Amino acid sequence: MTSEIITYNKLAAVENIKIEPFDKSKRYTKPHRHSKYLELVYFTQGTGFHHMDLNSYKIAPPVVFLIKKEEVHHWEITSEPEGYVMIIKEDFLAHTLDKHINTQLLRLSENQKIEIHEEDAVICSLFDMLSQENKNPKSSVELIEGMLKALLSKILSYTQDITTVDKKDKMTQFVNLLNDCLKNNVAFYADQLHISAQNLNQICKRKLGKTASQIIADHMVQEIKRLLVYTNKSVGEIAFDLNFKDVSHFVKYFKRHTGLTPVQFKNAIQ
Repeated sequence: MTSEIITYNKLAAVENIKIEPFDKSKRYTKPHRHSKYLELVYFTQGTGFHHMDLNSYKIAPPVVFLIKKEEVHHWEITSEPEGYVMIIKEDFLAHTLDKHINTQLLRLSENQKIEIHEEDAVICSLFDMLSQENKNPKSSVELIEGMLKALLSKILSYTQDITTVDKKDKMTQFVNLLNDCLKNNVAFYADQLHISAQNLNQICKRKLGKTASQIIADHMVQEIKRLLVYTNKSVGEIAFDLNFKDVSHFVKYFKRHTGLTPVQFKNAIQ
């Protein structure tokens, strides 16, 4: 039995992320939503406006726009645009092998527009390389995620100071705690954050539209799936590792959130 997650050269994560050059025909669009988790649009050329909910932003490249799935937006582009579009689906977060990417995406999703320095050629190069590698059937998950992590870090450098965000933003701290120490216990995390469970729920609802329990469940189910797919651990061992009181409770918990028992899920994946 292995105690660590085995890394396979599969494209499960890559299938839920798409990086393409911006479609120049989409200069004027009607207000709409996306079914994806997050969309990043990077402009190197173009003029006009990007309308997001009640905000209107002037397109002044180089610039990155971030559109969350609940946001209504449309384009009003008055000259030929150039750049890239990155679409990230919710399933990507369930399959990604690097949990730090989840935290990066959470921090990025707090922004709608990020202005980039004109002399910065790294972001454009990373978008270009990611676009090419994502189409390469021989590319590994590790390569795609490594490049994505570098790109997100570079974009984040144009937002608030990372240290300041980590110290002050409770939602970011909560996600970091979930990544470091996963427990099915809202009170535990509220205590670690020095706030009440009620306040933690309010923050989660405001930031992500979910309760703290729902967010914990999302992370817990994702981790269970990873352990079922990428390790040889038994159901009992996984239940013990994640502090469930017994295997029966673990199986019922997983089935309540997925509709399948752990064994059924593993068999379906295989």
